Amino acid sequence: MLTDPISVMLTRIRNGGRARLEHVSVPASRTKREVARVLEECGYITSYSLAETAGKPAIVVELRYTDGKTPIIEGIERVSKPSRRVYVNAKELPRVRNGLGVAILSTPRGLMSDEQAREAGVGGEYLARVW
Repeated sequence: MLTDPISVMLTRIRNGGRARLEHVSVPASRTKREVARVLEECGYITSYSLAETAGKPAIVVELRYTDGKTPIIEGIERVSKPSRRVYVNAKELPRVRNGLGVAILSTPRGLMSDEQAREAGVGGEYLARVW
């Protein structure tokens, strides 16, 4: 039983990068698709696509590497968990690695990066950080 599907997705991406895989597959949901969209917009993954694995919908995430096969994603971790939700308002939006990373937020206007949330002037649930 998956108790935190977003955390499972982030762990698969982290482990796939460390294993130098070209792509990883995760069970599909609307929220996970939006997380993949934000990662693609910020340049942390090459692309993502919807597919079917064993008759169930899945998201295939194409991982991105530098020239020397070093993963672009150095670290990715869940912040807000089912056991401890973390919310931030528009004035307290986090800076990951002093602006070198990205915070993924769930806002009333959908999932977005911390930079997009600053421009929109909204806060929300602090889902994850990527650097």
